[in-house]
Amino acid sequence: MARAAISGDSGTRKLLLGNEAIARGAVEAGISAAAAYPGTPSTEILEALAEVAEEYGVYVEWSTNEKVALEVGIGVSMMGLRALVAMKHVGLNVASDPLMSLGYTGVVGGLVVVSADDPNAHSSQNEQDNRYYGLHSYIPVFEPSGVQEAKDMTRELFQLSEEHRTAVILRTTTRLSHSRGEVMFGAVERVHREPVFHRDPERWALLPPYSLRKHREVLERIRTLEEKLGEWPFNRFVEGDGDTLIVSAGFAHAYVREALDWLKVNPPLLKLASTYPLPRALAKRALEFRKIVVVEELEPFVEDQLRAFAQREGSSAEIHGKDLFPRVGELNTALVASGLSKALGVSFDPPRGNAAGVELPPRPPTLCPGCGHRSTYYAVKLAAARARVKPVWANDIGCYTLGFFPPFRMADFTWSMGSALGIGMGIARFSKDPVVAFIGDSTFYHAGIPGLINAVYNQYPIVVVVMDNGVTAMTGHQPHPGSGYGPTGEKRPAIPVENLARACGVEFVEVVPAYEVARLRDAVERAIKYAREKNAPAVVVARQFCALEELRMKRMRGEAVVPYVIDQAKCVKCGICVDQFSCPAIVRENGSIKILTELCAGCGVCASICPAKAIGPLSG
Repeated sequence: MARAAISGDSGTRKLLLGNEAIARGAVEAGISAAAAYPGTPSTEILEALAEVAEEYGVYVEWSTNEKVALEVGIGVSMMGLRALVAMKHVGLNVASDPLMSLGYTGVVGGLVVVSADDPNAHSSQNEQDNRYYGLHSYIPVFEPSGVQEAKDMTRELFQLSEEHRTAVILRTTTRLSHSRGEVMFGAVERVHREPVFHRDPERWALLPPYSLRKHREVLERIRTLEEKLGEWPFNRFVEGDGDTLIVSAGFAHAYVREALDWLKVNPPLLKLASTYPLPRALAKRALEFRKIVVVEELEPFVEDQLRAFAQREGSSAEIHGKDLFPRVGELNTALVASGLSKALGVSFDPPRGNAAGVELPPRPPTLCPGCGHRSTYYAVKLAAARARVKPVWANDIGCYTLGFFPPFRMADFTWSMGSALGIGMGIARFSKDPVVAFIGDSTFYHAGIPGLINAVYNQYPIVVVVMDNGVTAMTGHQPHPGSGYGPTGEKRPAIPVENLARACGVEFVEVVPAYEVARLRDAVERAIKYAREKNAPAVVVARQFCALEELRMKRMRGEAVVPYVIDQAKCVKCGICVDQFSCPAIVRENGSIKILTELCAGCGVCASICPAKAIGPLSG
């Protein structure tokens, strides 16, 4: 068996993702535990750690949500051990409640919280800049500028965390998380500590008599770090020509270096790895320059801190930043070069790539061939038509968000994890039309259960369709509490969705295979009727294991996938399979409808909905 990506001795060189480098840095720091909830672009951190969990003695878990993950990390730190917690940027919103108090209490064992931000919202509902969470919670923020530094910095942050008794936020962005670079491994520290609960009620019990004292303590801690971080090796000045200083933070530093090569100029640079608090000595030195240009992704986080510092110091330095670089979207070398050329007064002719010379066909977002979510949407739409209602479609965060697109158009809103139920209830209280909320299994465990309890307790007539495919599919098939196994494949107890729904007090709960369209249609129709008549929630679990994962497992077992084909002699060209069911394996071609057998997953749902019975498995 091939060794895991982050396994190896000191001196080993490997090509790693930024996320894998962070995982390796944590291993080298001798962490005892790691917890996370999957979310792009952070997911590979815990996946990499799971591969070496046994080798390096690290406990790993996919927690039910980011708040729980952070709380697990805090508990491990209270035992005097080191822990890493990872999440995507919006996950920190979920974890923000304990995070705010964590700034006051500090830590015992080193605790690194990775926030993987997503400039450009490649796979997210927004592109929030989580560095402000550090400012808000008094938790220091650090930003690596490359893959090797991501590894080295992660390792060092555990030491810093313990020396200053504070958790730290390691902020990355998508480009770093998913870039590959050569990484040289260091030695793995074997932290031989007896796990002991550090009993200190006055510190851990966040009660009013102690809060003001803790507030004063954390302010002093931040002031100490302002002084100490000036000597931290990941922050550095680079001498150059002229009186304009370029300040960069995080991965933006890589863009700056490349842009300066393009522009053939060599101004002085300040590379900041610690962006909150700003190192006082370095900020003071920066103000010695006539002009300062700050390059950073998303918000003017460093720029605003520098402006405030300049005002306090009475400096007349000219400070630029977001007047030269976009605040929206992801930076790149061309954007940075364009802004720097204006600041430095040099010309810039953007390089032009070679045209492809071909026009690519449109590729609209769609669910995978064989996906049970497609048959679920199709069946629910039929149920609404038979019930003669026009539901408000409440949708949640997951693969099934693709129900927004044609032909289904079954996402009137999609907001945040669990909001299909929460917002759906607010609508259901006053709407004459029924509300049907779609939520995935992983999202249900993450944030759907409190909403369901609320629906029972406050008597909301809402139909909840849980689209259960057995894993957290969108982020790469990570297990969840319903999967029955853990991150390293070990057996763990499964907690079925329907058991939880009944335990919450829901009286109408039906479980139907998602491929059985007629049964699912009838179940949803009954659910709509029940919710309206009883003024209470109804839950339908549409269950079908993820088609991609099913296909992968069949191939591993050597099982053949039998595709379906259309008998052109029987086909009446009604278009139901291609226009209303919209499987990407079914296409129109030269006036006929055909199935692309190389794409067909062999689910057979198209055969079950074909009114002419013209579809069947390929024989022979």
